[in-house]
Amino acid sequence: MIPSIHPQGGSTAGLIAYLYGPGRSEEHTDPHLVASFDGLAPDPGRNPYATEEDLQQLLDEPLHLLPADTRPDKHVWHASVRAAPGDRTLTDAEWAEIARRVIAATGIDPGDGAGCRWAAVRHADDHIHLIATLVREDGRKPDHHRSGKRAQTECRRIEADYDLHRVAPGDGTAAKRPTSAEQHKAKRRGRDRAAREELRETVRRAAAGTASETEFFDRLASAGLLIRRRIAPSGDTLGYTVALPEDRNKDGAPVHYSGSKLAPDLSLPRLRERWTDAPTQPTTAQASAPASTRRRATGALWQAVLLIDHGDDGTVAAQIAAAGEVLDALAKTSAAHTRTQLRQAATAFERATRSHIRAERGHDRALRQAARDLVHSGPALGRGEESATGAMLIDMAFFLAVAAAAWHAKRNHAQQAVAALQAAEHLRAAYRTAAAQPMAVLQQQGQRLAPHVQQRQARLVHQALPELAERVLAEPGWPALAATLADAESIGHDPTALLAEATRRRELDTATSISDVLVWRLRRSAHLPAAPDTRPARGNRRTPPAPPAAQLTTKAASDLTRGR
Repeated sequence: MIPSIHPQGGSTAGLIAYLYGPGRSEEHTDPHLVASFDGLAPDPGRNPYATEEDLQQLLDEPLHLLPADTRPDKHVWHASVRAAPGDRTLTDAEWAEIARRVIAATGIDPGDGAGCRWAAVRHADDHIHLIATLVREDGRKPDHHRSGKRAQTECRRIEADYDLHRVAPGDGTAAKRPTSAEQHKAKRRGRDRAAREELRETVRRAAAGTASETEFFDRLASAGLLIRRRIAPSGDTLGYTVALPEDRNKDGAPVHYSGSKLAPDLSLPRLRERWTDAPTQPTTAQASAPASTRRRATGALWQAVLLIDHGDDGTVAAQIAAAGEVLDALAKTSAAHTRTQLRQAATAFERATRSHIRAERGHDRALRQAARDLVHSGPALGRGEESATGAMLIDMAFFLAVAAAAWHAKRNHAQQAVAALQAAEHLRAAYRTAAAQPMAVLQQQGQRLAPHVQQRQARLVHQALPELAERVLAEPGWPALAATLADAESIGHDPTALLAEATRRRELDTATSISDVLVWRLRRSAHLPAAPDTRPARGNRRTPPAPPAAQLTTKAASDLTRGR
């Protein structure tokens, strides 16, 4: 149940005409009254003898209790209450009771016998509109301070009472939703999303890893947006607005949105906070090395996970906000076969980057550098080392999203925790796609290892993970881990020490495939190629049969395609 308090207006007649009219896209069907302050208000929708003027005059009558020169200019209070997607269709009687509860909770008509006059109009299955005159029957102003928060609180109770979808409580840090008019406009023009949503995503990605205003505005221009800057007499930029070239109003002018209207952290002052102590140059040779850039970004995310677990709140908030930039940069430069899921992950995680805990900038330099490097290194290919290091990075991003969700949940940031978990699910799906080919090759290499080598690697796992060893050895990814341990040992690493370092983190508890996670951690820390060499090995070595722990059963192979 989602309530929205709209800006106050000055025309009761105008709002009534809209509510009872066809709507901007003929979307209003059977407009009619479901409730009113006295239960006797005329209904111009279903009563052929009632007019819209009758309803307007009844609602505005308390205005005449005040001298003409003291009547408020903006006396029309307007709210809508919408059922969540998937909720059952409520009856008129149920909507009437919901209207009375919301009106009472907001202070418009608290039930003292002298509240404001109001009416509830329904012209769709999933929502109602509430209209009221902001003068009480006793001539006083209503106490409707923080009516939006009051309505939200009451709607949480209504959801429980009516067994409806429980919407996570908000905290005022979410980006503004598109209005009904914006949504209908997008639908008329055959667009999947409203202009506000498209602009928010474009501006957010343009800001990822930027180091200055100049770079930010250059990226906006490169993205094809129309930009207006608000300039002070001194010549300084005070703010900005953006518009899609094809999004026009009825007069043919572009519809501009300020950064703050797209999302709280996209205002120019908030963006400038990012640019304090920001990295100003791409790292050496990054433009030609997407694979090495992804390796460095994986290391930065690993350190961020450590800070989320053990840092103070301001530091953690900065890490999570900067991680959002990394996801935006990764989505922007990902290979085509993972791009959709990564974009969805970045969009979901955007909500997790904002809370009332202020980010302490400066602690996020490594992640912001990673985002910057990803953007400047350019798009990665969907094969070879670039694809494999992409899987490595996505794997670590998954664990960061899970850690962020746990951190938010501990602080009762319900919406942010849900958003981080949604992002984690999209990252899991992207990982499956990115890792399928390199993991399959590693599994084949592991199955070709000599039996005594496989047995030695199994003993190492038993020593390092005594409680999880049997699970690891039964996983489809175990041969890939065995091959990785053998590769690390062949270039002089101590596999026991590598395993001890890789298993020190609690994130293994949340992994669908522990062996997959260890593969990427070991290959990163041992500086092994992420994409295994697929050339035939020298010599005429016989390929021995795999031991039972390494065999891929039909069920295990199916599991591999479904989860990590």
